[in-house]
Amino acid sequence: MGTPLLFKASTADRRFCADQELKNLQDEPVEGFRITLVDESDMYSWEVAIFGPPDTHYQGGYFKAQIRFPVDYPYSPPSVRFLTSMWHPNIYESGEVCISILHPPINDSQSGELPSERWNPTQNVRTILLSVISLLNEPNTDSPANVDASLMYRKWKDSKGADNEYAEIIRSDI
Repeated sequence: MGTPLLFKASTADRRFCADQELKNLQDEPVEGFRITLVDESDMYSWEVAIFGPPDTHYQGGYFKAQIRFPVDYPYSPPSVRFLTSMWHPNIYESGEVCISILHPPINDSQSGELPSERWNPTQNVRTILLSVISLLNEPNTDSPANVDASLMYRKWKDSKGADNEYAEIIRSDI
């Protein structure tokens, strides 16, 4: 049995994918998001304006994030990083978003994630944006990137909203 084939998108393929995705998102935007290029000469770095989803602690907020595409996109996931301060169980202090869909498509039995939950080339920026909205609605406290925010969110949820510390920290960032 030979060496497994490694797929690597050519620069033209990668640019075509990014161009197509940007065009699709501009033609049919995802509610609550606006996407622009950081620099017109760099198709692989996008700025995302995220409007806090209704009926969440983030409602009324305006958050900036950046999506960066790797050299082998769409075979590897882009990265998503908030540029504005975000207090959330699944967002690192650096702003990096930690969700399964953004994890490389490897079989990692230690992660607790199924391979089907990880990135695959059929995913796209639209599915990432929908995952971010889902995350803002309902954090995953089983796999926190920010342990303090996760503990505080659990305390808030267990108190059925009586403990306002979690909500107050979020509101102070908005």
